[in-house]
Amino acid sequence: MVGDTAPVAAVPRQGAAPRPPVARHGTMSYAFVSVYVVLMIAFGIGPALYALYLALTDASGGFAGLDNFTRVTGDFRFWPAVTHVALYLVIWLVALVVLVTLLAVVVHTIRVRWLSRTLRFVFYLPGALAGASSVLLWLFVLDPTAGPAGGLLRLLGFESFIQVIVPGNLPVIFAVIAFWTGAGGWIVIMYGALNNISNEVIEAARMDGAGAAQIAWRIQLPMLRKWISYMGIMSLAAGTQLFVEPQLLSQASNAVVPNDYSLNQLGYQYAFQQNDFNGAAAISLLLLVVALALSAVFVTRGGLFERD
Repeated sequence: MVGDTAPVAAVPRQGAAPRPPVARHGTMSYAFVSVYVVLMIAFGIGPALYALYLALTDASGGFAGLDNFTRVTGDFRFWPAVTHVALYLVIWLVALVVLVTLLAVVVHTIRVRWLSRTLRFVFYLPGALAGASSVLLWLFVLDPTAGPAGGLLRLLGFESFIQVIVPGNLPVIFAVIAFWTGAGGWIVIMYGALNNISNEVIEAARMDGAGAAQIAWRIQLPMLRKWISYMGIMSLAAGTQLFVEPQLLSQASNAVVPNDYSLNQLGYQYAFQQNDFNGAAAISLLLLVVALALSAVFVTRGGLFERD
């Protein structure tokens, strides 16, 4: 009967494009992002807001305005700590940007595959010794009487471990330790970025008569600008948190290295030696503001968020 005819499923025409399946990528993306957002709020934004509250209040919880900031910046230990961290950052960041980029380009030009892989592995290997373990190793290396570099240190006029770690030498020492532990990972990252440069562009430059140095300067370095900027931001964030190295050296040298050498150490002294968490929070916020300002310079100068 005509009224009893069942509906017939629509059959796609021959040659018509199939309907796309229902995508679940959007849901999964939101799920992954939500986990990050929760962790960022719990361990990033939340503590920062609490530090802001502590910095603007006194020990009794009353509003203190900028009194805590004025007090910590007036501390005789504050500006020497700023100078120490600033010198360390300048030496480390310049060495990191120049040497990491140079080494990555050199390794990338090596056509012998096993040699290139071996060099990347050797560069990356020191990163396994990070933090306190790295400092303990360097305590042995920097000892002229027992370390493997003792002959070189004695040639430079250092006869004892105490002479090596005088405060005036520490920015260079900390920069060497930080470079030794962190440069290898960045070399591998830069190497991967160099692999993304089109071979056609490199070959066209070679056909035009460009040498390896010209290719590196005019093609590879400009295309690495965003990666260099990213390396600078991440290294700056880590460098401003200088704490483990001077803290361990202070203990190993019987206070030849002061226990308030860096700003993080000074904040630690405020919080756990003087029981002044408001002052410690003020120091942490000053560090955060300076780090954000310098990171903004890297972002704008490096074109980190510009589209190619």
